[in-house]
Amino acid sequence: MDLVGFGYAVLVTFGSILGYKQRGGVPSLIAGLFVGFLAGYGAYRVSNDKRDMKVSLFKRSKKIMPAGLVAGFSLMMILQLVLLLL
Repeated sequence: MDLVGFGYAVLVTFGSILGYKQRGGVPSLIAGLFVGFLAGYGAYRVSNDKRDMKVSLFKRSKKIMPAGLVAGFSLMMILQLVLLLL
């Protein structure tokens, strides 16, 4: 199971909801929920087939959560996917 990927998806989704509550930006909420769903779907695909990384490599985040937290999880996702290729 791709726990890092699912954690990333939850973080992005939760961050978009918090950002919406603080700022009230509906487009940011929709984009954050979409990216969170896409991240979760990518984690699901990697969990079923470790070589199926097409969706996971497409993930990007803007300023949905504190930049350091999202950057750290993004780095962990990249490292995990590279290690799966080895």
